[in-house]
Amino acid sequence: MSVSDEFDDWAARGKDRGMEDRHWHTAKHVLARMPVEAGDTVLDLGCGSGYAGRALKETKDAGRAYGIDASPAMAENARSYTDDPDVGYLVGDFEHLPFETDSVDHCVSMEAFYYASDPDAVLEEVARVLGPDGTFHCAVNYYEENVHSHAWDELVDVPMTRWSAAEYRNAFRAAGLAVAVQDNVPDRDIEIPPESEFPTEEWDTREAMVERYREFGTLVTVGVAP
Repeated sequence: MSVSDEFDDWAARGKDRGMEDRHWHTAKHVLARMPVEAGDTVLDLGCGSGYAGRALKETKDAGRAYGIDASPAMAENARSYTDDPDVGYLVGDFEHLPFETDSVDHCVSMEAFYYASDPDAVLEEVARVLGPDGTFHCAVNYYEENVHSHAWDELVDVPMTRWSAAEYRNAFRAAGLAVAVQDNVPDRDIEIPPESEFPTEEWDTREAMVERYREFGTLVTVGVAP
């Protein structure tokens, strides 16, 4: 199944809002530290319900917020969730961004980069569209060190790329993006039950659940354009 078909189905079943609720636990921290200034143009890769663009417009006073998604249904849903004329959602793939060179101030991707068919080409495109000193905040919870995520590719019928933290750094640099920082944003909103309640349906031990949410969380790699 193609990425667009898979996520068209998700959008039709209302799962875009479910993803927004789950990802917001860490996304809110990633978005808060983006150096977006009033009037900046921001781009969200794999926008889903469009929550990241809306948040950057509302909390950072971005001038224009764009989201791009391979799923027409996701983009249509995202459009329906806002009436702000300065927030727009497009259908397309990350490897061929419909933006001029040096036309975007900051770019973000929340839990979507690993669906790209050619992640190296995506990074080259991001580097192309970012203006000088523009940043790319790439957030993923599906990555090599997070052993608890390794089975997730069995839950979706599309290929996924599972890089390590080092592979992200190397790929960013190969595309011409300096790595300003790479760290893990923990999910502190997920409630972790006391030891007496384990095992649960999803977790054998409390230690594993703590590791997943409090230690691994979401891996964030921040690249800066020259």
